[in-house]
Amino acid sequence: MGHGADGRFNGMTVLVTGATGGFGRRTAERFAAEGARLVLSDLEAGPLAALAGALGVETAHLAGDIADESLSERLVALALERFGRLDVAVNNAGVAQNFVRLHLIPSDEARRLVDIDLMGVFYAMKHQLPVMERQRRADGRGGAIVNIASVAGIAGAPRLAIYAAAKHGVVGLTRSAAAEYATRGIRVNAVCPSFARTAMVTETLKMSPSEAAEAEAELTRGVPMKRLAEVDEVVEVILFAADPKNSFMTGQTLAADGGIMAI
Repeated sequence: MGHGADGRFNGMTVLVTGATGGFGRRTAERFAAEGARLVLSDLEAGPLAALAGALGVETAHLAGDIADESLSERLVALALERFGRLDVAVNNAGVAQNFVRLHLIPSDEARRLVDIDLMGVFYAMKHQLPVMERQRRADGRGGAIVNIASVAGIAGAPRLAIYAAAKHGVVGLTRSAAAEYATRGIRVNAVCPSFARTAMVTETLKMSPSEAAEAEAELTRGVPMKRLAEVDEVVEVILFAADPKNSFMTGQTLAADGGIMAI
């Protein structure tokens, strides 16, 4: 796909966290293809720089841990310094947990997961929202925030209790912020995928004691479509949520889940 001036996000500045992972990388590529300038973040500087160099559009990047609030502050500052504004934020950075019953989750792992998956999104929004609100006052254009939650954020997820709790928290932040900023030109939505064919999931499948095919069947047992999501199928929903033409939709949990929430 060419980097055409007719892209949906032409000239817009888009921030993507967790940018070198499955969803993040593809999200960055798709926004680049639709004319965006990108601010990218992930834990490791090497893969991040490689991604930024491969996108063929203007980029800025900063490595760091999303559980550290100063990273979110610095990322927003970087967007303003390099591009003068922040139009879209895709808060995608996150970690998974092993499939175990609640009483077997080590408490320090639980705390770390909440720090990354929930507090990381809180810190991100805390620094993104005021900038978007100021833009709205200055030139009438606010912004859009897309939080990557999970279908485990809208229903219970057996053997993923702390992950589900953190993702429920992300949905709570999304809905609350959407209501708070609805008259201030900022839309806030959450994309809630079920298991997709990302490294996070394939690594989890490898850790499974059962054969990979059997483990995958177990993961998709409750999915009416009986398969994992492909990364592009989820990224399509992220772009839909961010699209400025989608201007009346806010506070939504968009389940890209093969029909799980229908039953």
